Amino acid sequence: MSTPGRPAAQEWSLGRLLSTAARLVEQDWNEWLASRELTHAGLLVLHLLDGGPRSQRELAASSVVEEQTIGRVLARLERTGYITRERDQADQRRILVRRTPPGTRALRAAIRADVANSLVSAHLPDSDTFRRDLLQVIAARLAARGEPLPAELGRELGSDPGGG
Repeated sequence: MSTPGRPAAQEWSLGRLLSTAARLVEQDWNEWLASRELTHAGLLVLHLLDGGPRSQRELAASSVVEEQTIGRVLARLERTGYITRERDQADQRRILVRRTPPGTRALRAAIRADVANSLVSAHLPDSDTFRRDLLQVIAARLAARGEPLPAELGRELGSDPGGG
C-alpha cells in the first residue's frame, strides 16, 4: 500500500532505482573529491596526463568537452598546484599542460582509495556480478542506439567492441 504522496517501493522501476542509486553514489564521490580539491573532470585530466604533457586542445578532445570548458578545469587544477601550463617552446600557439608531483600524489591517492567502487561494492553481496550486469545494460542500450560500446568495456564483457 502506498503512502499518500509517496509511491510504495514496489512501484519504483529498476530505472528509477538505478538512477537514484547513481545520484547518491555520485554525490558521495563528489564530496570525497571536493575534500581533495578535485572534481570528476579534474581527476580525468590528471589521468590523461599519465603519458606526459599534453596540449589543452588534446585534453579537451580526449575529455569530449570544449576547449573553454577544459580551460576552467585546468584553471582550477593549476590553482590547487596539481598542474602547470606553459607555452610549447616548439609552437608558441600551444599551451602544454603538465602534472605536478602534488597532482600525481592526488591521482594516486584517488586510485588507491578506490572510493567510486567501494561506495557501491560495500553494499553488494557480489559486486562482480553486479558489474557484469551493468556492463550488459550499457552494451544493450548503446547497441539499441546504434552506438559502439567502448573497446575496453567490450573486452571486459568478452564481446565485440560494437556491443555485438
